[in-house]
Amino acid sequence: MNNTYIVTSRAGSRRDLAKDSREQPYWDDHAEHIDRLVAEGFIVMGGPLVDEGGAILIVEANDEGAVRDKLRSDPWYIHDILVLESIKRWQIFIDERKPSG
Repeated sequence: MNNTYIVTSRAGSRRDLAKDSREQPYWDDHAEHIDRLVAEGFIVMGGPLVDEGGAILIVEANDEGAVRDKLRSDPWYIHDILVLESIKRWQIFIDERKPSG
């Protein structure tokens, strides 16, 4: 059974706050990794915290260890563009998103 988690990250020491996310080092490698996790159904939603250089991901996994395993190989964590701050299990009570299509 999959659980939903909120993953928060903060800007790492190599994050250039004067530049957009797509201008950061290792952007292409990071984007490829994220796209793969989306295709696998692991990442449900995500994006940068614009004013502080961090990010939030909403993911689905069996447990916190599985979340850490999936994120461990992200080039932005490897190269200190992002630093993992927290992984919290989230029980969703309200979801007003409309299915696309």
